[in-house]
Amino acid sequence: MRLLWKKRSKTDSPAAEPGNKVESKPVDKPGFLKRKPTISQVVPRAAIPGGEVGVWGSGFVENGNVRPVVRFGEQPASVVVSSSTRLVVRVPDGVTRGDLTVDSGTAVSAPVAVAVGTEIAENLHPVANPAIDAEGNIFSTFSGSRGQQVPVSIYKIDRERGMRPLIKDLMNPTGLALDREGYLYVSNRHTGTIYRVAPEGQQSVYAEGMGIATGIAFDAEENLYVGDRSGTIFKINRDRQIFVFTTLEPGMAAYHLAFGPENNLFVTNPTTSSYDHVFRVSPTGEVSSFYRGLGRPQGLAFDAQGDLYVAASLGGQRGVVRFHRQKPELVISGHGIVGLAFSPRRSLVLATNNSLVEVPWEIPGRPLGR
Repeated sequence: MRLLWKKRSKTDSPAAEPGNKVESKPVDKPGFLKRKPTISQVVPRAAIPGGEVGVWGSGFVENGNVRPVVRFGEQPASVVVSSSTRLVVRVPDGVTRGDLTVDSGTAVSAPVAVAVGTEIAENLHPVANPAIDAEGNIFSTFSGSRGQQVPVSIYKIDRERGMRPLIKDLMNPTGLALDREGYLYVSNRHTGTIYRVAPEGQQSVYAEGMGIATGIAFDAEENLYVGDRSGTIFKINRDRQIFVFTTLEPGMAAYHLAFGPENNLFVTNPTTSSYDHVFRVSPTGEVSSFYRGLGRPQGLAFDAQGDLYVAASLGGQRGVVRFHRQKPELVISGHGIVGLAFSPRRSLVLATNNSLVEVPWEIPGRPLGR
């Protein structure tokens, strides 16, 4: 009998022979590659807790069924919308670092910086802009409902963010404005009175008979303008003579005021509409619509470059809208914002319905008198 022997080839697998065991090697299959998520864009690049930001890029969702984890620093955030190229993320409370990363489950993206606001005062009731003096002290109100007497009317928050009562017996403080000497002016919508408050807290009546006084602002010559809920805007010159400066169209209250470039006065009136105006009033009192299309626009302020910032919603997204060359863009996301002011610390202080939140902001505000 003839035996036939076959020489084993180097390519022959010993696993084919009985009794041999070979460890299997993983095989990469199409669609199961481990790709590192990449963030190309975050809009807006600033938010307060509860605000939502959009994240665009690639590789956010691996294998089509793993929900990504988004973190601010080490703190996970709520993912509202999720796909491989776009996420909508809600900023959680208590965030101390704004480094946003996306974890797909197999890899983590490089961090992207997002400016996140920090609460600096609580248990307040602002209804308009806070006021900030040249030293960085912040003034805010506990306004209360109309006719409500509250224990403390105005608080002062110092540079170390310590909060103390400044005024205790003023009913319904509403609008706030500072003059160049550091005196605080306060409108009272209950009595229609404007009060002048010294830095130490002594108060005096500055003007009376302002109707339901709301927004107030100084122009470059330190004339004080006072808005009324009927739409009338009063002008009080430095000698305290009172004039009717202009009147908005019927049904429009002059609730928030701010002066911008060329001494134009800007006015907002929040309503239930999602298509409200920002009005512009010329130095001669001519009223025109600067922009129409914001939802519930409230407090407003200008930066040193002449761009306007408004607490409002744009396209259904709530926060702070900036107008650069009259084009609106949501630059800070957040809910319940009623006012804002630029701080000497290169930050924006936002007034919400019950607190003050500070957001890092490199652009300085427009100085009084410019």
